[in-house]
Amino acid sequence: MLRYWTAGESHGKTLLAVVDGFPAGIEIDTDSIDYDLRMRQGGYGRGGRQKIETDKVELLTGVWKNVSMGSPVTLQVINRDYKLEKLKELERPRPGHGDLTGAVKFLGSIRNVLERSSARETAVRVAAGALAKQILAEFQIECIGFVDELGGHQIHRQAGDIQQWRTLREQSEVYSLNPEQDPEIKQLIDQAEEQGDTLGGILEVHISGLPFGLGTHAQWDRKLDGRIAQAVMAVQAIKGVEIGLGFEAARRPGSQVHDPITYDADKKDTPSLGFERPTNNAGGLEAGMTNGQSLVVRAAKKPISTLRQPLESINLDTKQADTASYERSDVCAVSAAAIIIENVVAFEVAVAFCEKFGNDSISEMKARYDLFQQMAQQR
Repeated sequence: MLRYWTAGESHGKTLLAVVDGFPAGIEIDTDSIDYDLRMRQGGYGRGGRQKIETDKVELLTGVWKNVSMGSPVTLQVINRDYKLEKLKELERPRPGHGDLTGAVKFLGSIRNVLERSSARETAVRVAAGALAKQILAEFQIECIGFVDELGGHQIHRQAGDIQQWRTLREQSEVYSLNPEQDPEIKQLIDQAEEQGDTLGGILEVHISGLPFGLGTHAQWDRKLDGRIAQAVMAVQAIKGVEIGLGFEAARRPGSQVHDPITYDADKKDTPSLGFERPTNNAGGLEAGMTNGQSLVVRAAKKPISTLRQPLESINLDTKQADTASYERSDVCAVSAAAIIIENVVAFEVAVAFCEKFGNDSISEMKARYDLFQQMAQQR
């Protein structure tokens, strides 16, 4: 089973991800991992920490001559802003964080909780996802995450495929698919900064080239949509997940929700096996399994909880009213969240792919994939 764990604190020496079950025989492209790490640090509205850190991945285990060995791969991202031993305890919990809840749960320090609950931890989740995308790339499966809405303002994406969308995202400072809207979105972020406030938004991920049958209907905890939802909701500040139409499906009659099925014999050699849909309201998943269409996942990110104009709180020692503590933070990290969500979704898809086609070696996976496609065409 492909899986991973992370370790490390926001201001500790390093962050680690241990990826178990990564197949042997894949030449690892660290440049592509570093690219996603840079993208995670970017986007308009980020704070001072991103000027200190220059995230790069180091492969500590599981690779020989730059090729995966089939043993656990350990990814390291070092914190240049290492200062944990010098930091003081917070006395005033910040609304929206885990400060108060964690201090009560563990009968101890706010600092102990915030250092691990910090979104800095997502750096190695991105690294793990970027590594997993290298499995998917062997099968021409492509992924992209982008900003669809920011601060309540819809961004009208331009048409195109994933390759064209990547070009648009590169041109946008907010990682949208419409760089022409950047000035108005940046103005929103600037206004929030002037007011000591923060902004959230909606992220969207598309994954194309998926075959039929990743995931299963057979048990609730193995349905791919459920596993994706868990992975996305586990990202800091994410408060909602949709697949395909999501909540909009509840507002429409069935005739405007479910995707008709057609067949095109000229496309029988593609991942869709020739089964085409004029719409993709299901977002590529039915009954917990991929259906040959593109996967579409949306996530709602709340505004950053740390405010320069702090909200009302208390002093935990005196229990007297006070304002919340302030730690250096961003005004808007919605752009970064698009990269994070892209990578955590990609990892779950890679997990399901390995379950379907095995994960001992990439050569065996390809042989099993080809066999399944041949057999499915004869279905």
